Amino acid sequence: MPKPDFKGDRELCKDFLRNFIADNGESKYMDMLQQVANRKLRSIDIELDDLRNFEGGDEGLVERVRSNARRYVGLFAEAIDDVLPEPTETLAGDDDYDILMRQRLDDTADNTDTSDPLQKMPPEIKRFFEVHLKAFVKEKAQALREVRACHIGQIVKIRGIITRCTDVKPLMQVAVYTCEECGFEIYQEVTARSFMPLLECPSTRCRTNNTKGQLILQLRASKFLKFQEAKIQELAEHVPKGHIPRSMTVNIQGDLTRKVGPGDMVEISGIFLPTPFTGFRAMRAGLVADTYLEAMSITHFKKRYEEYVLRGDEQETIEKLIDEGDTYNRLARSLAPEIFGHDDVKKALLLLLVGAPTRKLSDGMKIRGDLHICLMGDPGVAKSQLLKYMVNVAPRGVYTTGRGSSGVGLTAAVHKDSVTGEMVLEGGALVLADMGICAIDEFDKMEESDRTAIHEVMEQQTVSIAKAGITTSLNARTAVLAAANPAWGRYDMRRTPAENINLPSALLSRFDLMWLILDRADMDSDLELARHVLHVHQKCEPPPLGFAPLDASILRAYISAARKVTPWVPRDLTEYVATAYSAMRQEEAQSAAPYSYTTARTLLSILRISEALARLRFSTVVAQSDVDEALRLMQMSKFSLYSDERKKSGLDAISDIYSIIRDEAARLNTLDVSYGHALNWISRKAYTEAQLKECLEEYAALNVWQIDQSTFDIHFIDN
Repeated sequence: MPKPDFKGDRELCKDFLRNFIADNGESKYMDMLQQVANRKLRSIDIELDDLRNFEGGDEGLVERVRSNARRYVGLFAEAIDDVLPEPTETLAGDDDYDILMRQRLDDTADNTDTSDPLQKMPPEIKRFFEVHLKAFVKEKAQALREVRACHIGQIVKIRGIITRCTDVKPLMQVAVYTCEECGFEIYQEVTARSFMPLLECPSTRCRTNNTKGQLILQLRASKFLKFQEAKIQELAEHVPKGHIPRSMTVNIQGDLTRKVGPGDMVEISGIFLPTPFTGFRAMRAGLVADTYLEAMSITHFKKRYEEYVLRGDEQETIEKLIDEGDTYNRLARSLAPEIFGHDDVKKALLLLLVGAPTRKLSDGMKIRGDLHICLMGDPGVAKSQLLKYMVNVAPRGVYTTGRGSSGVGLTAAVHKDSVTGEMVLEGGALVLADMGICAIDEFDKMEESDRTAIHEVMEQQTVSIAKAGITTSLNARTAVLAAANPAWGRYDMRRTPAENINLPSALLSRFDLMWLILDRADMDSDLELARHVLHVHQKCEPPPLGFAPLDASILRAYISAARKVTPWVPRDLTEYVATAYSAMRQEEAQSAAPYSYTTARTLLSILRISEALARLRFSTVVAQSDVDEALRLMQMSKFSLYSDERKKSGLDAISDIYSIIRDEAARLNTLDVSYGHALNWISRKAYTEAQLKECLEEYAALNVWQIDQSTFDIHFIDN
């Protein structure tokens, strides 16, 4: 193998920096270097795509840079030192760096022995920029287990989820000492995580005079880098059957620090390097070395809602959706189109993604805006599939199961930090899902002691810790989506709803919607379901829905735009909401076996769902239709129970609608009922407008009431 010509390659690097012309006709890297000289830019990203497209370049240079990346980062830094232009703007104020550099240059002639290598100023201390190599844009990200020994020293691109992140600490790059005897400045370059400080002055003067000059470390004159260590774990889809996910240490330096946090799904390109063990671990490990990734670029491939910036085509798609109308139904039906039915469940899940704004009162109290939903139903009604889909759609989602989760795993654990040796907190599933969704499957299988850990998160949205001398509160602003089976596996109609649900009232009241999904035999719906499932199996796509389902990226874009709206409830709706809430409380009090637990939290749930619906319309004012839809969803969540109660009571739909209208009119002590109010009453009981019109005609023919032909308002005939 021929010996690499690093001197020739440095000239090639200089030529590339000077002469590369971008597609817009500008000198890309010289413009970048000018900004560096003017102290407006610190990071210089050398793209391998640019290096490959450079006309005057060496074809083998790209491969040499890619396979020996650490060395070529240094070569590019040396090339930049040579071609860096003079600043074109007046630099704002002298900082410590400029004062020290000026003083060093003035003292070089008097106090430095140029023949002594330790007194020569290292180039790193003069640089105020960082060099990063960026992998090819079209290069596919690898799974962690695909990164092997043959990739040592090369640039690799990996994809995964960040599980742990340390605080940003200073990492010494050049240590500067002053000798008490000769007064010289001695420089020591630090290339590893640990180093042995110099104790005696190695300068020529001290050796000649045979004096052991004591060195004093000058921290202010030394050069430090920002340093952060993160753990990246491979994604679930990359893990083979029967294996556990692998993880890798990522070292992040300089301007790339503070770009990631626990729970972020990222794509990192960097240099794969070995690091020997130190201290007692080195004795145990022998010749074995650990590996890490030195980060060069970090890309979030699932941006948070608040960081999401709409592209031009996404903005056009959203505007087109709004113009076409029926946005609420289209967005809801685009959620998991492969799953048959559950239209109202999907609407509720859409509102969970949108959420309501969090209110912060003047005295510091917070009223949460995130919605919590529990799907409880018989086996085989696609609860787990809906949970998995929601985690994929949400920009930040964590999926866990009740049996596989402990209270510590959900909230936070204390462990010893590998870098500093201090006791640090590591967030659990609920903390990792901050500003996102935490999906908990098999919720009913959790231990009661572990389930109580969720109570504080669901209402206060914090995790309070008092362990190992650490007393703090962690943010857990997450929407909880839980799925559970009834107490005996299937819902038993012979028992009361409270016995079937078998969850404590303190927990039930925290869920905004408690959705009961019962699997009941019905010839028509079973046929439709079977045809739908067969079509999905044969074609690997959902049957035609009458419109093209929206892609997950468009859903994220629409929801991120909607979440920027902050709606409020107008004063004229206050009485309407209060009356609806008191009616719900009265209905529950009169019921022999209530299947829900209505508290003041239910009133806040109505407001949250109404505000989420207003957000979907990009409206800052909540309308009455939003409140009606919120109440309808609350009633529809018990639709399966209603249908069975009707079968037991022997009432058909038309008779039941008449009973509802008659009872409400008697409660209001009126003979006149508007069509809008009647439709609202029967919608809460899961009846349709077509059934209402049929009831109006049938009872009008019996002279029970009269119907206005233009407005369909009802007037009871007083018998």
